[in-house]
Amino acid sequence: MDFITSIILGIVEGLTEFIPVSSTGHMILTAKVLGYEDQSPIMKTFEIVIQLGAILAIAIVYWNRILTLLGWSRSEPLSREPARRRLNLLHVFLGIAPALIVAFFARDFIKGLFNAHTVLYALVAGGIFMIFAEWYNKHKVKVTSHDLDDLTYRQALLIGVYQIISVLWPGFSRSGSTISGGMLSGVSYKASADFSFLIAIPIMCAASGYELLDSYRNFTSDTIGVFLAGFIVSFVVAYFVVLAFMKLIQKIRLTHFAIYRFVLAAIFWLFIMH
Repeated sequence: MDFITSIILGIVEGLTEFIPVSSTGHMILTAKVLGYEDQSPIMKTFEIVIQLGAILAIAIVYWNRILTLLGWSRSEPLSREPARRRLNLLHVFLGIAPALIVAFFARDFIKGLFNAHTVLYALVAGGIFMIFAEWYNKHKVKVTSHDLDDLTYRQALLIGVYQIISVLWPGFSRSGSTISGGMLSGVSYKASADFSFLIAIPIMCAASGYELLDSYRNFTSDTIGVFLAGFIVSFVVAYFVVLAFMKLIQKIRLTHFAIYRFVLAAIFWLFIMH
């Protein structure tokens, strides 16, 4: 792997990790186009490194919320009025526990599902699921949580359960399943996206950290430079993508991402399956 390839893959990771289009599908397709074997040990380690760059970007975007969750923020004055329900660490735990439990016990099974056919079908199925969630949120469910602090424990747990789909079905998209799951549970589009991004930090750190235990030997003098370049590029791109997404969230609907997924699936079919 050279620096140009590292930068290209870092850009792809940063662009796709936190929006509901499947970063897995994009990485497989991009690696194929560039002539790299996606399942090679070096490539898998590189993917973990650039995921960590994307995670750092999210942590910086939500740093104030994270400090508040940890009880370190003093931005609000004390008041004798009844405290408003607030997002807390239990919400986060409920949002990540189901997927972490499934991933831990089904790790080998999940790896066996990781192939081009699985990702191709997941792109289409995930797009259909997102269109349904948006329609259901608009016509069939009463939205009770308009921002993060309205989120109930039940809704946080339901989002965590929906996240299992992306764990068991590579290419379905973690953000796609969690944002859609939130909308099906009576959470607004924006609050679902906020919660999806926030719970990405602990769940991706856990997954990436666990995988690094198996692949740390791939950090050598020959690879550290390209790994670092990919990490930095992924961090910068992901940071601006998330800021742009949250700014334009009322204009870019899930249906738009679903249509893009269908187009990507067609490209995937042409480049990977033929």
